[in-house]
Amino acid sequence: MLGAISKAVTLATGISAIASCGGGSSDASSPVSASSAQVGASSADSSGPDFTEVDGAFQAFLDGNQTFDGISYVVVDAEGILHQAVFGDHDKDLIVMLASTSKVPTVMALLALDEDPEVEFSISSPVSAYLPYDGIYADRTIEQMVSNTSGIPGLRLLEQYGNPLGPTQGGPGAVNHLCQMSSQPHWEFEACGQILVQNELPDSNPPEVVFDYGGSQWQIAGVTASVVANSSWNQLFDQYLGDPCDLEVFTYGNPWEELSVLGATSFDGASVESLPGKHNPQVEGGGISNLSDYAKLLQIHLNGGYCGETQVLSPASLDLMQKDRGSSMAANPQPNGMGWWLQSQLGNVFTDPGAFGAVSFIDTERGIGGFMAIDDYSRNDANAPPRFFVGEAIGLIQTAIDTAD
Repeated sequence: MLGAISKAVTLATGISAIASCGGGSSDASSPVSASSAQVGASSADSSGPDFTEVDGAFQAFLDGNQTFDGISYVVVDAEGILHQAVFGDHDKDLIVMLASTSKVPTVMALLALDEDPEVEFSISSPVSAYLPYDGIYADRTIEQMVSNTSGIPGLRLLEQYGNPLGPTQGGPGAVNHLCQMSSQPHWEFEACGQILVQNELPDSNPPEVVFDYGGSQWQIAGVTASVVANSSWNQLFDQYLGDPCDLEVFTYGNPWEELSVLGATSFDGASVESLPGKHNPQVEGGGISNLSDYAKLLQIHLNGGYCGETQVLSPASLDLMQKDRGSSMAANPQPNGMGWWLQSQLGNVFTDPGAFGAVSFIDTERGIGGFMAIDDYSRNDANAPPRFFVGEAIGLIQTAIDTAD
């Protein structure tokens, strides 16, 4: 079992390695066969953007990579889907695990709760204002937590998060921070959150001193919101985003323990029901989506906060997510907002990449966004899809838009 835990640490440590990927093209490798792209677009007339070159780049990426059997992407503007294409064994209904590409939707749900006039909740208040217990990290705010500036050690310290099977340094009976990555039925979402708040990790810092990506701070944020809403995390997400946006499959689970112990997942890419760990969802890295659902979430960032006729977020909250907070930290400064990484080399572009290779983005200057789906969860060559998408594909998408304009 210790070997399984070691695998868990090794796998989860890789989450942070991909977080800030940005530039560069994909590695060249021996070509493999791939089927022709299946393409769909709402702008099929000749006056719309021409994504032929973008599609060709995706096909070339798949042909030149031995790891991935499929890849797909969607591009949206404020009105709807501009273009989508699937390659290899992907189809438009495929559901994929997002890893850290869950972060932007998570922040959106937290901000929607913050904006609810019937709920007493603010992301700028310490979580002690809402939790029925105190703890070493209860003085931190959700705003600090989801901007990775709370001082709570992030995924860089994952090897010291401990062993989910037993007690840790936190005192008699204390259990460690790896409970947030377990799909075992005895781990309950809010109970795990209390463990995270009350058990101090080594190398903790005061808030707003260091940029420290991911980890327990995100789970504490999600648990606090669930306590305030008196609901599960998935119920909260559905109330504020899933239902008003008519999302078909988007939900959260917890695949990490299963992947580390078995080297595979019971999630089948076709049904929400197959996703493990929905009772103890990991809010920073446990989301699943298809192209359509993520497209709807991206449109919110481009149309002033609306799903159809319903405003789910204010423009002020959307701007708040894009504000660079990480670059001002004294230690390990990084261009990061709340959920978004700032990609200034591409203009007003913000990205949310995940450990399996998925990436979402918005370009606020052009009023477009996009999402690339990956369904290989081995993490073999997982840096390659984000490197291709950020380093090549987004630029080609921008050119297609600019040329049409």
